[in-house]
Amino acid sequence: MSGPTPVGADLHLADIDPSSTPGITKGRHEAARKRAYHGAELADLQERLYAAGMEGGKRSLLLVLQAMDTAGKGGIVRHVVGNMDPQGVHLHAFKAPTDEEQAHDFLWRIRAQLPAPGMVGVFDRSHYEDVLIARVHGLVPSEVIEQRYGQIAAFERELVASGTTIVKVMLHLSRDEQKDRLARRLDRRDKQWKYNPTDVDERARWDEYMAAYERAIRRTTEPSAPWFVVPADHKWYSRWAVQTIVIDALRGIDPQWPKVGYDIEEQKARLAAT
Repeated sequence: MSGPTPVGADLHLADIDPSSTPGITKGRHEAARKRAYHGAELADLQERLYAAGMEGGKRSLLLVLQAMDTAGKGGIVRHVVGNMDPQGVHLHAFKAPTDEEQAHDFLWRIRAQLPAPGMVGVFDRSHYEDVLIARVHGLVPSEVIEQRYGQIAAFERELVASGTTIVKVMLHLSRDEQKDRLARRLDRRDKQWKYNPTDVDERARWDEYMAAYERAIRRTTEPSAPWFVVPADHKWYSRWAVQTIVIDALRGIDPQWPKVGYDIEEQKARLAAT
């Protein structure tokens, strides 16, 4: 399975074309065919992880999704995470922090939503908002932002050491494609509720956001908690790419069906006698 590879600390977002489709050469039909073919493997790996966790296993997976608005996080949740058994998935969408959350360290609310053993956790936005929006809007001093990069890296190393595999994905959308998607939302009655007038204000800060993303990724990508930058102008591509990333991560965990604590043949005989 040839899919996206992690980016390094020398990342330049400008070098990655948001409309590119690395690993897919024949367009949406190839991507759809591959996604359908590997959907069963994704479901099987996730079920094994869940079963192992229910029997005392310590491993879990955390998928972090970060992106500008309209980049397709919801589609990833529906079309990739949706292939998994929901009882083994913990999804949390982080909004603006509440008064209670602001009264604590910025990682406090993140810790409360971490996946338990056997679970796949999915963060729709995450602790990275505290070095993205916070930097762009100047919500905290720059020296605090610098400290947070180190705190995030240490926090993620702690998670990995405890048995959580972390994969972090930035859905890399172009400014022009975002404009088109926002326009389509305004044209469709069933999508207008998703439109937020502040999205236009945020577009005015596009370059600042790209710089903030680039800096955050450079400072926090590590072999144990890699970042993937997935071109997102084509939703059919980003869904295949994220599916590939998640499958590769689960293969790395290699969850096994737990051993049963009873004699199988004996139980077959007992069942047959009823």
